[in-house]
Amino acid sequence: MLQDSASPLMEQLMFFHDHTLLILMIVTILVSQVLMSMLFNGFMHRYLLEGQLIETIWTILPALILILIALPSLRILYILDEIYNPLLTVKTIGHQWYWTYEYSDYKNIEFDSYMIPKNELNTYNFRLLDVNNRLTIPFDSQIRIITTSTDVIHSWTIPSLGVKMDSTPGRLNQTNFIINRTGLLFGQCSEICGANHSFMPIVIESVSTNSFLKWINNFN
Repeated sequence: MLQDSASPLMEQLMFFHDHTLLILMIVTILVSQVLMSMLFNGFMHRYLLEGQLIETIWTILPALILILIALPSLRILYILDEIYNPLLTVKTIGHQWYWTYEYSDYKNIEFDSYMIPKNELNTYNFRLLDVNNRLTIPFDSQIRIITTSTDVIHSWTIPSLGVKMDSTPGRLNQTNFIINRTGLLFGQCSEICGANHSFMPIVIESVSTNSFLKWINNFN
């Protein structure tokens, strides 16, 4: 089950998922019907040695099906990698086991983001998902994420945005997204990075542009 989409990229991924699943269902039903027909009927042709027409059909048809899947897939790969004039760039650094965020476009802002321990949770916090410092991002804006790691491979992942990018030591990887609504978006490190791998969540707080500028100006 996919999470509700919060970005145009995730919407495209969901459309592609449904498109591929529909083709898979059609192929599965067709092959199952032919298989059942062959197993349970008494028809036979002792002198049938070849059937050029049917062989041509079952050679060309799978190729056409693969093309129907490949073309949308290539289009989405291009869209996911295209980064054009980002409004904001955020650097995320993975540690064992927390994240560090750096904003350097407007001010030199840097902070660590730790999971809130169970004994410090408030009634409005989400267990194992909420953090002490959320990543604040303006919605309806092109955002570029640059990610790396200081120790082992982590993976910065937000399912509702369709974003999953490895944080690799000694290397900078980048991805982009546009959030199309305000709210809280949750994710977790999805690379097995050690004993506390499941305790380094990611929380994005999507706000309006004015609220983001106020947050930047008032950041301590």
